[in-house]
Amino acid sequence: MNIEPQQKSRRHRWVGWVFLVATLVTVLTVVLNRAWIYDWYRGVSYQPAAEMMNIRDDLNLTNKGRFLFDASQPELNDAEDFNRNCRQDESEIAVLGCYALGNIYVYNITDNELDGIRELTAAHELLHAVWARMSNDEKAALRPILEQAYEDNLGILKEDIETYDESERIEEVFVRAGTEVKTLPNELEKYYTEIFADRNRIVNFYDGYIVVFREIEERMQVLISEIEVLGAEINAAMAAYEAQASQLEADVVSFNSCAEVVGCFGSDSEFYLQRANLMTRQDELETLNVQINKMITEHNSKVEEYNANVTESRKLQNIINSNSVVEM
Repeated sequence: MNIEPQQKSRRHRWVGWVFLVATLVTVLTVVLNRAWIYDWYRGVSYQPAAEMMNIRDDLNLTNKGRFLFDASQPELNDAEDFNRNCRQDESEIAVLGCYALGNIYVYNITDNELDGIRELTAAHELLHAVWARMSNDEKAALRPILEQAYEDNLGILKEDIETYDESERIEEVFVRAGTEVKTLPNELEKYYTEIFADRNRIVNFYDGYIVVFREIEERMQVLISEIEVLGAEINAAMAAYEAQASQLEADVVSFNSCAEVVGCFGSDSEFYLQRANLMTRQDELETLNVQINKMITEHNSKVEEYNANVTESRKLQNIINSNSVVEM
């Protein structure tokens, strides 16, 4: 009996099953990892400009961080391109970057006073990309930890976080805490250390450029206080000067009138004593006048310094605002 055809048939069926299983495994792998595959494809096809390559290197990313960075295909944009990619309004609120439709866009700020701002912005937007890839369960688990981190760092985070609505707030806490706060709970740090080999380096970028704004703001607040105090002192001194000058003028008139009347002064010594007293008061008025002029000069100098700080602050705000025209 010839059984060769049956053996061939069994072999064909076995090969067919192996091919089917392999195909199913491949399809299942693709389905389960389609997000990773998509990121991988975007990453290998990404051709960054030289400046963006430098920024990527400066961030000192881990392998995972570099993978997500390249998958997000960051771009440095001038104002026109940036407004097209990121801006939805004509407001004067400064927007430094955005994560939109899976892409990172960074406003190309090159002013030397704001060194590090592009690096910080790129890191900030990269964490938005990290958040976008988290599961809802991960985000829910992180919420109480992020809420506590926010409460512990209100001085750094509150002003900016308050501008976001509830749907965006907790994500923004995750992003800003990771790029602006030095010390965080280990539960948070583990997420950031997967992306940044040295997170302190990222926070230093933030501190490096934000200190420029803070120093100007702090100096302006000091100047406002000093100007107000000096203004009050000048007003008080001028009121005293006017009162003393008015009284001295009246006393001089009285003295001169008395001098014209024989016997009005009891003696020559009384005449000279009152005359010397009037002259002393005149000298004191002159001294007070000099002091007032010095205070006025100091006051005006502080006002000029304050106005110079206002101008510098506006210039910097214009530099970081893609909707503004920088006034040089």
